[in-house]
Amino acid sequence: MIVIVDSQIGNTGSVANALSALGKESIVSSNPDDIKLASHIILPGVGSFGVAMQNLKTAGLIEPLRRAVTEEKKPFLGICLGMQLLATRGEEGGTHEGLGLIPGITRRFNVDESKLRVPHIGWNDVVPVANSRLCKGIKNPIFYFVHSYNLVPKDESVIAGTTDYGEQFVSIIEKENIFGVQFHPEKSQHAGLALLENFLRI
Repeated sequence: MIVIVDSQIGNTGSVANALSALGKESIVSSNPDDIKLASHIILPGVGSFGVAMQNLKTAGLIEPLRRAVTEEKKPFLGICLGMQLLATRGEEGGTHEGLGLIPGITRRFNVDESKLRVPHIGWNDVVPVANSRLCKGIKNPIFYFVHSYNLVPKDESVIAGTTDYGEQFVSIIEKENIFGVQFHPEKSQHAGLALLENFLRI
């Protein structure tokens, strides 16, 4: 069972539609019991780090998610804000505790905002590492982005893809069963669907 976690500020419908286009059934849920039954977990998100974490806490999802990922080793994919929440902490609107699944911080773009628009919105190239599992077989890894913050991991070995926007930032993370993408695969046409299919094969 593919579970799309409902943090109340995610584009869950778009993700469910993308999975449906692949012929995959999924459920959108904020029920911790569904996390226990999941074969794959997807956490999408659009909006504020602190609000998303508070919503997950209110729904009683933080510990079930951590358990499912770290103990049960279920494949997990964080999308956009969902990737940022993997960090130890986020700096959006103050300092907030993250899920702590990938040691590091989520911080705002460090660019000259008089020259580059923030948020970063639109299509951009991703340069994947040679052995990226998410990008396997994708010839033109160009994806759609909408974000002002990005995750900076402490351990560079988890970096599976980077993108340039005034600075080089991490756009894909892969660590064992933990995956994160800063872009929106559900809005990225063929490349995005191929990436989701790669994730579901894991």
